[in-house]
Amino acid sequence: MSDQHVHLDPDLADLPLVDHHCHGLVRRDLERPEFEAMLTEAAGPGPLGGSLFDSQIGFAVRRWCAPVLDLPAHAPAEEYLARRAELGADEVNRRLMAATGTQTFLVDTGYLPEPITTPTELAALAGGQAREIVRLEALAEEVLAEGGSAAGFAELFRTRLASRTEHAAGVKSIAAYRVGLALEGARPSDAEVALAAASVLTEVAAGGRPRIADPVLHRFLVWSGIDLRLPVQFHVGYGDADVDLHRCDPLLLTDLLRATEPAGVPVTLLHNYPFHRNAGFLAQVFGHVFVDVGLATHNLGHRSGALQRELLELAPFGKVLFSSDAFGLAELYLLGTGLFRRGLGRYLAEGVAEDAWTASDAARVAAMIGAGNARRAYRLDA
Repeated sequence: MSDQHVHLDPDLADLPLVDHHCHGLVRRDLERPEFEAMLTEAAGPGPLGGSLFDSQIGFAVRRWCAPVLDLPAHAPAEEYLARRAELGADEVNRRLMAATGTQTFLVDTGYLPEPITTPTELAALAGGQAREIVRLEALAEEVLAEGGSAAGFAELFRTRLASRTEHAAGVKSIAAYRVGLALEGARPSDAEVALAAASVLTEVAAGGRPRIADPVLHRFLVWSGIDLRLPVQFHVGYGDADVDLHRCDPLLLTDLLRATEPAGVPVTLLHNYPFHRNAGFLAQVFGHVFVDVGLATHNLGHRSGALQRELLELAPFGKVLFSSDAFGLAELYLLGTGLFRRGLGRYLAEGVAEDAWTASDAARVAAMIGAGNARRAYRLDA
């Protein structure tokens, strides 16, 4: 088709999406403090800071989510929450998820602070399909909680991981939360793994809960995933107050990325804010690295388009993925998808207007970033 017949919708309203990193939804009605606590990465609203509705994400909820609940855009927070309570959590989840238009969800099942929707239940709300992302540390802690010997942990974990991921799309590491990202690249020996596991098992024997927070163990988990040729996700950058942000710059992963590149297994860097430009550099220089801006999209609200543009300054278009990293609130899914589509669409449309690329190129890039790159990285069509 000639370029003059290509129409690029600046809202990309019908762009197919693969949400390559997300979580389940809460299924109960929420009081205002609970809702606000799930609205951002903060622990919740505080007396010194006021309402979390007075933030980029709060204004975005009132602008984009209110109409889906039959309210005018920009409805006051009190009216929005009252309407949400009137409809009930199930109906709110159904409406907002259906409005996302997302068809494929890769769901991290390793964070369960309370009962939330399963991947199948989540996808059903949008009429789509789901695959699981297995959290490495959660599985390792399950294995360690069962006891056993430190010497046998490495082989037992490898066996368990192979079984657990038979139908999974990939695995995820939360080393950023536990030890930071300055991980050595070398694959640890089983003897090194046994020594590190012994320390955790000592805590278990004393009545504690197993907790992976040793660089050797984190490296072992990542290499175990790579050996199974499973794409490995890393939390990077912005997160809740448990994260020491200065230890979450993706540049700290350089040694590990250099060591793992020959395996040819995709490594996906999630969120990345405020290190998204650094992540874009890594995506350019390492052939197996993919990047997104994840949860920062809905948290930046009106400013999220600028975030996408900065990521796309250097990151090759074939290495950028979409994710919402939505958890708990269906609002985060709607904002993550809508703001992503609008930000990318306007950026590409401006490039067409300025003759930086053609409309057909822009449409092709949108399709790549929205779904095509994820389908390739996670072998979803295999």
